[in-house]
Amino acid sequence: MDNSRPNLLEEALVEDGIGSVKIQKRGRVVVVEDCVETSAAFVLHHFLKRSLQPDSSDVVVFIAFAHPFSHYERILRKMGCNLAVQRKNQRFLFLDMLMLECPDRNGGEAKEDGLLTLYGEIEKAVEIYSSLEGSRTITIMIDDVSLMEVAANGSSNHVLDFLHYCYTLKEKCGCSLVTLNHEDIYSSANTLPLILQLEYLADVIIKAEPLATGLASDVHGQLTLLNKGSACDLGSSNSKVRNFHFRVKENNVDYFYPGTQT
Repeated sequence: MDNSRPNLLEEALVEDGIGSVKIQKRGRVVVVEDCVETSAAFVLHHFLKRSLQPDSSDVVVFIAFAHPFSHYERILRKMGCNLAVQRKNQRFLFLDMLMLECPDRNGGEAKEDGLLTLYGEIEKAVEIYSSLEGSRTITIMIDDVSLMEVAANGSSNHVLDFLHYCYTLKEKCGCSLVTLNHEDIYSSANTLPLILQLEYLADVIIKAEPLATGLASDVHGQLTLLNKGSACDLGSSNSKVRNFHFRVKENNVDYFYPGTQT
Protein backbone atom coordinates (compact mmCIF):
# COMPACT_ATOMS: atom_id res chain seq x y z
CA MET A 1 0.00 0.00 0.00
CA ASP A 2 1.31 3.42 -0.96
CA ASN A 3 0.99 5.67 2.09
CA SER A 4 2.71 8.64 0.47
CA ARG A 5 -0.41 9.71 -1.39
CA PRO A 6 -2.82 11.70 0.81
CA ASN A 7 -6.34 10.35 1.27
CA LEU A 8 -8.32 13.29 -0.10
CA LEU A 9 -11.63 11.80 0.96
CA GLU A 10 -10.50 11.47 4.57
CA GLU A 11 -8.95 14.95 4.54
CA ALA A 12 -12.21 16.44 3.26
CA LEU A 13 -14.27 14.61 5.89
CA VAL A 14 -12.00 15.72 8.73
CA GLU A 15 -11.89 19.30 7.46
CA ASP A 16 -15.68 19.38 7.40
CA GLY A 17 -15.84 18.09 10.97
CA ILE A 18 -17.05 14.58 10.17
CA GLY A 19 -15.17 12.51 12.67
CA SER A 20 -14.51 15.13 15.32
CA VAL A 21 -15.90 14.22 18.74
CA LYS A 22 -18.01 17.36 18.92
CA ILE A 23 -19.75 16.72 15.60
CA GLN A 24 -20.20 12.99 16.07
CA LYS A 25 -21.89 13.44 19.41
CA ARG A 26 -24.80 15.15 17.69
CA GLY A 27 -24.73 12.72 14.79
CA ARG A 28 -24.39 13.14 11.04
CA VAL A 29 -26.41 11.83 8.12
CA VAL A 30 -24.25 10.85 5.15
CA VAL A 31 -25.90 9.79 1.89
CA VAL A 32 -23.65 7.99 -0.60
CA GLU A 33 -24.95 7.81 -4.17
CA ASP A 34 -23.64 5.89 -7.16
CA CYS A 35 -24.78 4.48 -10.50
CA VAL A 36 -24.45 1.30 -12.54
CA GLU A 37 -21.30 2.53 -14.28
CA THR A 38 -19.54 3.64 -11.09
CA SER A 39 -19.99 1.85 -7.77
CA ALA A 40 -19.48 3.77 -4.51
CA ALA A 41 -19.28 0.69 -2.29
CA PHE A 42 -15.67 1.62 -1.46
CA VAL A 43 -16.93 4.75 0.30
CA LEU A 44 -19.07 2.61 2.58
CA HIS A 45 -16.04 0.41 3.28
CA HIS A 46 -14.07 3.57 4.15
CA PHE A 47 -16.68 4.67 6.70
CA LEU A 48 -16.84 1.17 8.15
CA LYS A 49 -13.10 1.01 8.71
CA ARG A 50 -12.81 4.53 10.14
CA SER A 51 -15.67 3.85 12.58
CA LEU A 52 -13.91 0.73 13.88
CA GLN A 53 -10.46 2.22 14.47
CA PRO A 54 -8.67 0.37 17.28
CA ASP A 55 -8.07 3.58 19.26
CA SER A 56 -11.80 4.28 19.66
CA SER A 57 -14.80 2.59 21.27
CA ASP A 58 -17.24 3.48 18.49
CA VAL A 59 -19.88 0.99 17.38
CA VAL A 60 -21.37 0.16 13.97
CA VAL A 61 -24.85 -1.27 13.44
CA PHE A 62 -24.69 -2.56 9.88
CA ILE A 63 -27.90 -3.42 7.98
CA ALA A 64 -26.99 -5.60 5.00
CA PHE A 65 -29.41 -5.93 2.08
CA ALA A 66 -26.81 -6.46 -0.66
CA HIS A 67 -24.11 -8.82 0.63
CA PRO A 68 -23.53 -11.36 3.44
CA PHE A 69 -21.08 -10.93 6.31
CA SER A 70 -18.38 -12.94 4.53
CA HIS A 71 -18.29 -10.38 1.70
CA TYR A 72 -17.54 -7.45 4.02
CA GLU A 73 -15.22 -9.49 6.21
CA ARG A 74 -13.07 -10.35 3.19
CA ILE A 75 -12.88 -6.74 1.93
CA LEU A 76 -12.23 -5.14 5.32
CA ARG A 77 -9.58 -7.73 6.17
CA LYS A 78 -7.62 -6.55 3.12
CA MET A 79 -7.95 -3.02 4.51
CA GLY A 80 -6.54 -4.08 7.88
CA CYS A 81 -9.81 -4.37 9.80
CA ASN A 82 -11.00 -7.71 11.22
CA LEU A 83 -14.81 -7.61 11.36
CA ALA A 84 -15.04 -11.01 13.07
CA VAL A 85 -12.96 -9.68 15.97
CA GLN A 86 -14.93 -6.44 16.08
CA ARG A 87 -18.19 -8.39 16.20
CA LYS A 88 -16.83 -10.54 19.03
CA ASN A 89 -15.83 -7.36 20.88
CA GLN A 90 -19.39 -6.05 20.43
CA ARG A 91 -18.33 -3.10 18.31
CA PHE A 92 -19.89 -4.44 15.12
CA LEU A 93 -23.50 -5.62 14.92
CA PHE A 94 -24.33 -7.19 11.55
CA LEU A 95 -28.01 -7.53 10.66
CA ASP A 96 -28.39 -9.78 7.61
CA MET A 97 -31.51 -8.68 5.73
CA LEU A 98 -30.96 -10.57 2.48
CA MET A 99 -34.01 -12.78 3.08
CA LEU A 100 -36.25 -10.10 4.59
CA GLU A 101 -39.84 -9.89 3.32
CA CYS A 102 -42.09 -7.05 4.46
CA PRO A 103 -44.81 -5.96 4.85
CA ASP A 104 -47.66 -8.50 4.67
CA ARG A 105 -48.15 -9.66 1.06
CA ASN A 106 -51.89 -10.23 1.59
CA GLY A 107 -52.58 -6.52 1.57
CA GLY A 108 -53.83 -6.41 5.12
CA GLU A 109 -52.14 -4.93 8.12
CA ALA A 110 -49.20 -7.09 9.10
CA LYS A 111 -48.96 -8.11 12.72
CA GLU A 112 -45.22 -7.52 12.56
CA ASP A 113 -44.12 -5.24 9.77
CA GLY A 114 -40.65 -6.37 8.72
CA LEU A 115 -39.07 -2.91 8.63
CA LEU A 116 -40.75 -1.95 11.90
CA THR A 117 -39.35 -5.09 13.52
CA LEU A 118 -35.93 -4.26 12.09
CA TYR A 119 -36.11 -0.76 13.53
CA GLY A 120 -37.01 -2.24 16.91
CA GLU A 121 -33.80 -4.30 16.83
CA ILE A 122 -31.75 -1.25 15.89
CA GLU A 123 -33.34 0.92 18.58
CA LYS A 124 -32.73 -1.75 21.22
CA ALA A 125 -29.07 -2.09 20.18
CA VAL A 126 -28.58 1.68 20.23
CA GLU A 127 -30.06 1.93 23.72
CA ILE A 128 -27.78 -0.85 24.99
CA TYR A 129 -24.63 0.64 23.45
CA SER A 130 -25.57 4.14 24.65
CA SER A 131 -25.94 2.89 28.23
CA LEU A 132 -22.43 1.45 28.36
CA GLU A 133 -19.68 3.41 30.04
CA GLY A 134 -17.23 5.39 27.96
CA SER A 135 -17.48 7.86 25.14
CA ARG A 136 -18.68 6.20 21.95
CA THR A 137 -20.36 7.08 18.69
CA ILE A 138 -22.92 4.71 17.21
CA THR A 139 -23.13 4.64 13.43
CA ILE A 140 -26.02 2.99 11.59
CA MET A 141 -25.06 1.87 8.07
CA ILE A 142 -27.35 0.62 5.31
CA ASP A 143 -25.59 -0.94 2.35
CA ASP A 144 -28.38 -0.63 -0.24
CA VAL A 145 -31.51 1.47 0.18
CA SER A 146 -32.86 0.34 -3.20
CA LEU A 147 -32.86 -3.31 -2.06
CA MET A 148 -34.61 -2.24 1.12
CA GLU A 149 -37.39 -0.97 -1.13
CA VAL A 150 -37.46 -4.34 -2.90
CA ALA A 151 -37.78 -6.10 0.46
CA ALA A 152 -40.69 -3.78 1.25
CA ASN A 153 -42.48 -4.92 -1.92
CA GLY A 154 -41.77 -1.64 -3.67
CA SER A 155 -43.24 0.54 -0.93
CA SER A 156 -41.21 3.76 -0.86
CA ASN A 157 -43.41 5.00 1.98
CA HIS A 158 -42.37 2.13 4.25
CA VAL A 159 -38.72 2.81 3.47
CA LEU A 160 -39.13 6.54 4.11
CA ASP A 161 -40.85 5.83 7.43
CA PHE A 162 -38.00 3.53 8.42
CA LEU A 163 -35.35 6.13 7.51
CA HIS A 164 -37.20 8.80 9.46
CA TYR A 165 -37.29 6.47 12.48
CA CYS A 166 -33.51 6.06 12.18
CA TYR A 167 -33.22 9.84 11.89
CA THR A 168 -34.95 10.21 15.26
CA LEU A 169 -32.12 8.15 16.79
CA LYS A 170 -29.73 10.80 15.49
CA GLU A 171 -31.70 13.44 17.35
CA LYS A 172 -32.28 11.30 20.45
CA CYS A 173 -28.97 9.49 20.90
CA GLY A 174 -26.52 11.33 18.64
CA CYS A 175 -26.23 8.42 16.21
CA SER A 176 -24.79 8.87 12.76
CA LEU A 177 -26.51 7.40 9.71
CA VAL A 178 -24.72 6.34 6.52
CA THR A 179 -26.67 5.01 3.55
CA LEU A 180 -25.70 3.80 0.09
CA ASN A 181 -28.17 4.26 -2.75
CA HIS A 182 -28.21 3.90 -6.54
CA GLU A 183 -29.28 7.22 -8.01
CA ASP A 184 -29.90 6.07 -11.57
CA ILE A 185 -32.78 3.74 -10.65
CA TYR A 186 -34.82 6.73 -9.44
CA SER A 187 -35.40 8.41 -12.77
CA SER A 188 -39.19 8.07 -12.81
CA ALA A 189 -41.58 10.46 -11.10
CA ASN A 190 -42.90 7.66 -8.88
CA THR A 191 -39.54 6.79 -7.32
CA LEU A 192 -37.79 10.17 -7.30
CA PRO A 193 -39.26 11.34 -3.94
CA LEU A 194 -37.27 8.70 -2.04
CA ILE A 195 -33.86 9.95 -3.13
CA LEU A 196 -34.98 13.57 -2.74
CA GLN A 197 -36.00 12.85 0.85
CA LEU A 198 -32.68 11.17 1.51
CA GLU A 199 -30.80 14.18 0.17
CA TYR A 200 -33.00 16.49 2.24
CA LEU A 201 -32.15 14.64 5.46
CA ALA A 202 -28.43 14.45 4.62
CA ASP A 203 -25.74 16.60 6.18
CA VAL A 204 -23.28 15.30 3.60
CA ILE A 205 -23.85 13.87 0.12
CA ILE A 206 -21.08 11.85 -1.55
CA LYS A 207 -21.69 11.02 -5.19
CA ALA A 208 -19.64 8.66 -7.38
CA GLU A 209 -19.97 9.17 -11.13
CA PRO A 210 -18.15 8.08 -14.28
CA LEU A 211 -15.69 10.50 -15.85
CA ALA A 212 -17.30 13.13 -18.04
CA THR A 213 -14.61 12.40 -20.64
CA GLY A 214 -15.38 8.69 -20.72
CA LEU A 215 -13.48 5.60 -19.58
CA ALA A 216 -9.82 5.76 -18.58
CA SER A 217 -7.48 2.93 -17.60
CA ASP A 218 -5.92 4.75 -14.63
CA VAL A 219 -9.03 6.61 -13.36
CA HIS A 220 -12.19 4.76 -12.33
CA GLY A 221 -14.46 7.72 -11.70
CA GLN A 222 -15.02 11.05 -10.01
CA LEU A 223 -16.23 11.72 -6.49
CA THR A 224 -18.20 14.79 -5.43
CA LEU A 225 -18.54 15.58 -1.74
CA LEU A 226 -21.17 18.12 -0.73
CA ASN A 227 -21.23 19.28 2.88
CA LYS A 228 -24.54 21.13 3.13
CA GLY A 229 -23.40 23.12 6.16
CA SER A 230 -26.00 25.41 7.70
CA ALA A 231 -28.00 28.36 6.52
CA CYS A 232 -26.51 31.78 7.27
CA ASP A 233 -28.40 34.74 8.68
CA LEU A 234 -28.82 36.40 5.27
CA GLY A 235 -30.29 33.27 3.71
CA SER A 236 -27.09 32.06 2.10
CA SER A 237 -25.41 28.75 2.89
CA ASN A 238 -21.90 27.86 4.02
CA SER A 239 -21.98 24.56 2.14
CA LYS A 240 -18.79 23.20 0.59
CA VAL A 241 -18.30 21.15 -2.56
CA ARG A 242 -15.19 19.12 -3.35
CA ASN A 243 -14.42 17.12 -6.46
CA PHE A 244 -11.66 14.59 -7.07
CA HIS A 245 -10.96 11.48 -9.09
CA PHE A 246 -10.36 8.00 -7.72
CA ARG A 247 -8.88 4.65 -8.63
CA VAL A 248 -9.97 1.54 -6.77
CA LYS A 249 -7.13 -0.89 -5.99
CA GLU A 250 -7.18 -4.26 -4.28
CA ASN A 251 -6.36 -3.04 -0.77
CA ASN A 252 -7.13 0.68 -0.93
CA VAL A 253 -8.34 3.55 -3.07
CA ASP A 254 -6.25 6.35 -4.55
CA TYR A 255 -7.78 9.83 -4.62
CA PHE A 256 -6.35 12.71 -6.64
CA TYR A 257 -7.40 16.05 -8.08
CA PRO A 258 -8.30 16.19 -11.77
CA GLY A 259 -5.21 16.63 -13.94
CA THR A 260 -2.72 15.57 -11.26
CA GLN A 261 -2.58 11.85 -12.06
CA THR A 262 0.60 10.78 -13.84
